[in-house]
Amino acid sequence: MYLARVVGRVVATVKQDTLSGKPLQWLQPVDASGKDKGGAIVAVDPIGLGPGELCYYITAREASLTLWDTFAAVDAGIVGKVDRIDLEDRGQGAGGRGRGSVKKEK
Repeated sequence: MYLARVVGRVVATVKQDTLSGKPLQWLQPVDASGKDKGGAIVAVDPIGLGPGELCYYITAREASLTLWDTFAAVDAGIVGKVDRIDLEDRGQGAGGRGRGSVKKEK
């Protein structure tokens, strides 16, 4: 799974039948600190996010599993909304396991 920020909505008046009624979002992949990472992508959004929200998404064949119709032609699908990321720096430098680790909320 990957992190991204929703930067906009993609409007497509003509698309494959399996994507009918499914919103498409323009995502900017980001690293754990929120910095842009790579180029923007389009992903199907089965949960209804808006611009500026942080999400996690999957790619490749598994992306279609985000929809009820798993035979839909999608390359990326949003899996969930990220409410918060807690970074812990254990002082181990750039190669250390503590840098950039994501802590789960209890």
